[in-house]
Amino acid sequence: MSGPYIIRGSVSLPEAELIWRFSRSSGPGGQHVNTSDSQVELRFDLAKTDSLPQVWKDRALERLAGRLVGGVIAVRASEHRSQWRNREAAAVRLAALLAEATAPPPKPRRATRIPRGINERRLREKKQRAETKRGRTGRDW
Repeated sequence: MSGPYIIRGSVSLPEAELIWRFSRSSGPGGQHVNTSDSQVELRFDLAKTDSLPQVWKDRALERLAGRLVGGVIAVRASEHRSQWRNREAAAVRLAALLAEATAPPPKPRRATRIPRGINERRLREKKQRAETKRGRTGRDW
C-alpha cells in the first residue's frame, strides 16, 4: 500500500510529504514485540503542504486545531504484529481523518412549520391516552 494515499476525488497525499517513525510496540506478539519495531507513527505537515487545495487546507487546519502540534498531525498504529500492516492502518486512518476534516459543511437546515392537522391529532391522541389512564384509578372498586 505504498504510493499516494487518496483522500477524496483526485486529491491524494504524496509519499514524499509523509514522515514515518517506528518504535517498539506494547501490543500482542509475545517475545516478538521485544525485538521488532512494529509500532508506526505517521506524521503529516498540514500547515506546509501544497498537495491539498487551499480551501480544504484551511478547513482542515480549523477542524483539527486540537490535534495539531505546530501544524503537524500525527497518527499512531500498533494494533498489528507486523510493521507493514501497522503502516497500512496508520495511512488509512490519516486519509480518513483528512477526508472527514476537509468535507464541506452540511447544508443549513431550513425551518419548517408543523401542519395544524398533525398538531391537532397529536393533542387529540394525548387526551385520549390521558382518559384511558385516568380510567384505571381504583376509585370504582
